[in-house]
Amino acid sequence: MSEKKAITFSSAIQEGSSLFTRFPLIPVRGIPLMSLIAQNWDSVWAFCPDPSDLLIATYPKAGTTWTQEIVDLLLHNGDAEACKRAPTPVRSPFLEIHSPPPIPSGLDLLKSMAPPRIIKTHLPFQLVPRGFWDNKCKTIYVARNAKDNLVSYYHFDCMNSTQPEPGPWEGYIHKFMRAELSWGSWYDHVKGYWVEKEKKNILYLFYEDMKDNPRREVERIMRYLDLSLSDEVISKIVELTSFKSMKENPMANYSCIPAPVFDQSISPFMRKGEVGDWKNHFTPEQSKMFDEDYEKQMKDVNIPFRNLI
Repeated sequence: MSEKKAITFSSAIQEGSSLFTRFPLIPVRGIPLMSLIAQNWDSVWAFCPDPSDLLIATYPKAGTTWTQEIVDLLLHNGDAEACKRAPTPVRSPFLEIHSPPPIPSGLDLLKSMAPPRIIKTHLPFQLVPRGFWDNKCKTIYVARNAKDNLVSYYHFDCMNSTQPEPGPWEGYIHKFMRAELSWGSWYDHVKGYWVEKEKKNILYLFYEDMKDNPRREVERIMRYLDLSLSDEVISKIVELTSFKSMKENPMANYSCIPAPVFDQSISPFMRKGEVGDWKNHFTPEQSKMFDEDYEKQMKDVNIPFRNLI
């Protein structure tokens, strides 16, 4: 992706920012998606990737951008300048996203790129275009514990003018539990990829593990990608993808998105990046209610999430 294309993308976002609104959600096969995605669903579902393409899948606000940056640096042997060639959504297009013209859709960006491509999605497993599985594309899934994921998503919805109005925190918890947010149920999302991970060769990562030992997880991703980088390069990548480094990196912190769309004065796109921040938001009563519902919704699987109590 050339510097010219990166500038064109940013200019298109700026030009089209006045057209953004809090788009309503429309169900697609039972999953609530923003109306523009739903209206263009046939083209998303028909997308056929190249076998060399890599899919990075997450529920929203579970470490997506972090993983995209790690993968890009691994593929460029830790070359920080190469990974500043364009903002994250240009280097690693968002598969299903559709925006008002002249802003390019994820599919538009992908058409302009030659494989292998790094592709981002928030789609639950059952809505991922079948071509990814038919072509045996490598897929990295990142899961974050439900309470921290909920807190991060709430702050994101407050600053993101494309998502439905989040309303008060007390009500948002129930929306999360009832799968009324964009991209649907967190519970079904993490379970869907978990049960398919062996059959589909999905590298299933946990946000908490990435925070606990980033070097170990970067090395896991490296091996999954069949790469072999020096210890020195790995150390460099760990440093470049620290929360502090990424928050200060204009090519990774979404400062390319203008304030009418992402109002970072309300909440930064990269807010805290912490494990356990949910304890600053949930009351004891809310935590108890959430835990009881969590047990019911997750009783059919044993996914080793941490830091929930």
